Amino acid sequence: MDQMNFHDYPHQQEAIGQLNDMYDGTLPAMLAVQTFRNIHRLFPVRRVTASPQPKRLPTASYALPEIVFVSRQRQWTLEDYLHENRVTGLLVLQNGKIVKEHYGQGNTDQTRWMSMSVAKSITSTLAGVALKEGKIGSLDDQVIRYLPALQGTGYDGVSLRQVLTMSSGVRWNETYTDATSDRRAMLTRQLGQQAGSILQYMGTLPRQARPGSVTNYNTGETQILGAIVEAATGQHLADYLCEHIWQPYGMADDASWWLDSPEGAEIGGSGFSATLRDYGRFGLYCLENGCINGQETLPVGWMQEAGGPRVQMPGRGPYGYMWWGPRTPQSTAQQAYLGKGIFGQYLYINPTANLVIVVWSARAKPVESEVIDDGDFFEAVVKACPPHGD
Repeated sequence: MDQMNFHDYPHQQEAIGQLNDMYDGTLPAMLAVQTFRNIHRLFPVRRVTASPQPKRLPTASYALPEIVFVSRQRQWTLEDYLHENRVTGLLVLQNGKIVKEHYGQGNTDQTRWMSMSVAKSITSTLAGVALKEGKIGSLDDQVIRYLPALQGTGYDGVSLRQVLTMSSGVRWNETYTDATSDRRAMLTRQLGQQAGSILQYMGTLPRQARPGSVTNYNTGETQILGAIVEAATGQHLADYLCEHIWQPYGMADDASWWLDSPEGAEIGGSGFSATLRDYGRFGLYCLENGCINGQETLPVGWMQEAGGPRVQMPGRGPYGYMWWGPRTPQSTAQQAYLGKGIFGQYLYINPTANLVIVVWSARAKPVESEVIDDGDFFEAVVKACPPHGD
């Protein structure tokens, strides 16, 4: 494991909470903030090393105009959104330039903040890189081609595309606050720090529907996807990310990624932590469909396909390849998509407006604790920015 030096990290000495309390939604507000910016202290991590030549993010010639918008039958402003939704970091980029940058609750440009399920979108993107490289043959390949240990399990007969859209048909309960759910069982195994134990658990789950016939949100399947990428490439996810995206694109700071055990495999669906601007740079990489210095690192049209509404996630909305698809006529017309994590973490990408929005939050509960609909805020930002920017 590549050890990270946290000696000079500005938040390293802060008190933090327990992981189960975090998922229960019982952390006091400030302790939650301190935990979310120190998640590297909860589990072993692997470093994603910064680029020696960081990509500049110049400041735009215009600032984000005053925003007034309607959400849930009330009128709100930008300040309302920051306060009511407990936002601790906000970055708006248009045409690769900073239009708005905000830090709250003691965060700074050196703070690394948790991604939660935005990590799923990063893992999905790495699968796209492996497909472009030919390390993954096809999204229609069977899971067991890369993970033969899953032969004879519920994942025998499931394709990579079905894992990407969480339509494997394997039974799964995602309820974060239910101590008996599969999601919490996965968490228990992560806490146990036994190499491969999460993947072994996934192999015990029964199939409840024909592959491809139903969609069910399943964090465990991101562990399967991460294991597929690792098996196909022969590299850990953090190393593969570093080699193909983080350093070549010019990320300015080190990031970290949770491991399932000391020196083990990354947690494909959570535990990635980075600075606000580097999340923004990753959004720009996706906005540019993986083009780095004229070189295509993703298949042609990958992000449009990955961010498109491939399936409908029951009770949650349109879903692509571990990215959330557009949900309104405006976002559909602009082909917008986003990565989303519990407690209010977002990476919103709008190709038509050439816009990236990063949001960090420290909300009271894992889900459904936002006061203002985040999607309404994103669309208000798009409307407030000049159509073509600088």
